Amino acid sequence: MHLRSSQVRGIHLVDDGTQQVVGFLDYPLIDPDTGRVLGFFVLSTFSGGSVFLQSADIAAWGTRVHIRSEDCLSPPDELIRLKSALEDPRRVIGQVIRTKDSGRHLGICGDVQFNTRHFIVEWIFPRKFFIARQPLPMSDIIEVTPEAVWVKDPLRPIVVRRTRQAEEEGMTTVISDVVPAAQVRKKQF
Repeated sequence: MHLRSSQVRGIHLVDDGTQQVVGFLDYPLIDPDTGRVLGFFVLSTFSGGSVFLQSADIAAWGTRVHIRSEDCLSPPDELIRLKSALEDPRRVIGQVIRTKDSGRHLGICGDVQFNTRHFIVEWIFPRKFFIARQPLPMSDIIEVTPEAVWVKDPLRPIVVRRTRQAEEEGMTTVISDVVPAAQVRKKQF
């Protein structure tokens, strides 16, 4: 199943042993180097505060998220393995998205889509002035820094010029290749 992080917020978290709702999912913690969803912050119904759920502790994902036990939930500052990820100033959601070559501002990452089986981010969704922009695949990300998520320049079609001989013979030209926008010449044919 593929979900956006905005669709995750508010999903019930259920203890498989007792079948009780133990909390509600909030936002994911994403590793900026690998694109893995390390876990989710959870609004706990018992403690009233925010706790953390690691992705490995999720037993099943459906209309509700099932975990093996409520003991899987812990305060984020007690997780030694995730300490570096929690303190990392780089983030994906809420970060500015810029192209690497031209430095063009594409917007702010308003959402991500991830696979609930492998917990890998697949798409990022830029927003500019509250308007959703063209989604970008995770493979377009070059690096994530504290200043921005740096992506490849968007692709533009190659401009193909038909010869007079091709026009006379009725041949059609198919444009199938693409090049980065920085390499497209602005010539009038």
